[in-house]
Amino acid sequence: MQEHTTQLVREDGWRRQRTQMTMPEVYRSLKIPKNGSVIRKFLAFAGPGYLVAVGYMDPGNWATDLAGGSLFGYTLLSVILLSNLMAVILQALAGKLGIVTGRDLAQACRDHYSKRATYGLWFLCELAIAACDLAEVIGTAIALNLLFGIPLIYGVIITVLDVLVILLLQNKGFRYIEAMVITLIGTVGICFVAELIMSQPAMAEVFKGFVPNTEIIRNPEMLYIAIGILGATVMPHNLYLHSSIVQTRQFDQTEIGKRQAIRYATADSTIALFFALFINAAILIVASAAFHTAGYTDIAEIGDAYHLLAPILGSSMASILFGVALLAAGQNSTLTGTMAGQIVMEGFLNIQLPAWLRRLITRMIAIIPAVIVTAIAGESGTAQLLILSQVILSLQLSFAVVPLVKFTSDKKKMGVFVNPLWLKIVAWTVAGLIAVLNAYLLYQTIAVWLS
Repeated sequence: MQEHTTQLVREDGWRRQRTQMTMPEVYRSLKIPKNGSVIRKFLAFAGPGYLVAVGYMDPGNWATDLAGGSLFGYTLLSVILLSNLMAVILQALAGKLGIVTGRDLAQACRDHYSKRATYGLWFLCELAIAACDLAEVIGTAIALNLLFGIPLIYGVIITVLDVLVILLLQNKGFRYIEAMVITLIGTVGICFVAELIMSQPAMAEVFKGFVPNTEIIRNPEMLYIAIGILGATVMPHNLYLHSSIVQTRQFDQTEIGKRQAIRYATADSTIALFFALFINAAILIVASAAFHTAGYTDIAEIGDAYHLLAPILGSSMASILFGVALLAAGQNSTLTGTMAGQIVMEGFLNIQLPAWLRRLITRMIAIIPAVIVTAIAGESGTAQLLILSQVILSLQLSFAVVPLVKFTSDKKKMGVFVNPLWLKIVAWTVAGLIAVLNAYLLYQTIAVWLS
């Protein structure tokens, strides 16, 4: 489709016509039943939300959850809950943008902003995806090392194979990718149900932890970790991913059809994100019950948690299940991270490359620095790399959230589906809160490095 060279805003609110479809091999490939029960229709839409939820339980979240639980017990559960509620709102907006406009967030940015701004946003987004992917690659490598003794550098290289897995499954149909992701999420969930049973947390304290506590603001160290949890939870690449993969469904391109699609897609992502809430809360609860109560208040490294769980809980299965959950979470995250990279490259640049090449480029961007640092500095280097990846994510987040809220609040772009006033207020409040908290997290991180 030819691009308009004029920078004037069109009647539909966009500067350019809609670009070619992202991931054309799966675009509108899944049929939605015209008739049938609500449950049957919901199941037809269910799936994309779980691919999105993966990013909210990736290895990058584990360190902050472990640190929060071991240091402060159950107090920061309220922060995990708040982060999840913010994620529910943003992912619902991302799904709505894709359904209503037929554009994913990357395409929407390209069709709205100037070429210079588009390239700037693309570069920042690629940095964020590489940083997120880096955390997931390292998390998978650590899990392989803990479970099977595979050296970290070989574990990093092994993660390249997920490109082949995606290609194989996508050739069979998008439902196969969704099924694999849901299976891995279920594996993580089962592992942590067992961990919770073995750790025997104080349930009264757990429920109390979900109630916000003013101590979080008054205690600088607690506030720092709380902001880290918020910063590590909402992932910018998930907004691009969700706005694209909701378009794998063949919903009617009418107002009624789009309203139905928005309703089911929002329900799908909301339910899936509450699975992510359970996983993140479970990590913090296990860390609190196992480490905080035993006096181990400095557990932030995944490897330390793995080795201490067995002796503290009195079962070798505790460590094994922890490692299996980490491996499943890491592999899941690399799968969806690679897809997000493809969506961003195609959406911002409006280019089409062979599927295998797109995914290989995305994977190499993360693996090359991971291999170099692992080879030079070993496990200590990968720990620093994980910290750096979270800082980069913090920098990028607002550059994804602000355009998303702006586009979905624009009457010309969204028509009758524009955000109502109450949702505009909530969405802009969330966007502002994220910007302030991530700026503070960046400031604190730089201050720690310079001290």
